[in-house]
Amino acid sequence: MKMKSALIAGIAATAILAAGCETTSRKLNNTAGRPTVYVAPQTPGPVQGIGIESQDITSMTDEMMRDMLASPILAGRDRPPRVIIDAEYFRNESSSRINKNLISDRLRVGLNRAAHGRMVFVGRHYADMVGHERELKRSGTVDAGTIRSTPGQAGGDFRLGGRIASLDAIDRSNGLKSRYHQITFEMVDLEYGTIVWSGMYELKKASQEDVLYR
Repeated sequence: MKMKSALIAGIAATAILAAGCETTSRKLNNTAGRPTVYVAPQTPGPVQGIGIESQDITSMTDEMMRDMLASPILAGRDRPPRVIIDAEYFRNESSSRINKNLISDRLRVGLNRAAHGRMVFVGRHYADMVGHERELKRSGTVDAGTIRSTPGQAGGDFRLGGRIASLDAIDRSNGLKSRYHQITFEMVDLEYGTIVWSGMYELKKASQEDVLYR
């Protein structure tokens, strides 16, 4: 009986020791991960691929903004034109995955801050919100506010259009990939359909790493 008890105690001790070793091993293998760091959007980050990245978006929108503000048709009129800048007619036909609003929103916000009244920006993407408020005012549910009353919402004079296109190549011998992007921006006259301003941004990248963009 004593030998049996000693044997059970020995097995239990071995099991506890093994569990302790396993726990210690797990702790040793669970090394600390790389700490989060802030990276300036205008500079390349630690994760890079051949797609459109933050530094490309900031560079292209800054360039297009400066060019638009230098255009007498857009920013040199006696009466500031109403412009619509959104992603509705800005198409992505490239092999890169990109949220087009990142480009159109940054361009619109930058222009609105820098134009100083030389252009008036129509928030067409807020048309439903404005329409709902107008219905409440005209039905008497709410008062007329303090600004003004107009027959309709603001119409636009010019609207942003354009496309993102790309050309890909791959070297099968070493897995090197390259991608050329051509991003076209155009402002269209919303009465005549003429293009009153055009801008283009180009970039080409090569890499052997496969980065997933989301």
